[in-house]
Amino acid sequence: MQGWYPLGGRGFTGALLNNPVCKEIAASHGKTVAQVILRWNLQKGVVVIPGSSDPEHLRENLSLFDFALTEREMERIATLDRKEKHDWY
Repeated sequence: MQGWYPLGGRGFTGALLNNPVCKEIAASHGKTVAQVILRWNLQKGVVVIPGSSDPEHLRENLSLFDFALTEREMERIATLDRKEKHDWY
C-alpha cells in the first residue's frame, strides 16, 4: 500500500503537524511530528511518498530509521483516524 500525502496534503498539513498527541510522541523521541507520522506509516507497512523540494525536509523525511514507535504510541496515533479520504487529482 502507498500513502500519498502522508502529512495531510494541501490544506490539511497544519492540523496534522500541530496535533497534540503527535507532538507529545515526537518530543519523547526527539523527532519532529512529520518524522513520527512517516514512521507510523512505515511501521504499519505503508510505503510513504511525502513530497518536498526543500533539502532540509528531504533529509528529515529520510531520518526515520533510528527510532521506533511503541505499540502504545502506534495505537494512540491510530485513534486519531477521522475516516476521511482526500483525493488531490
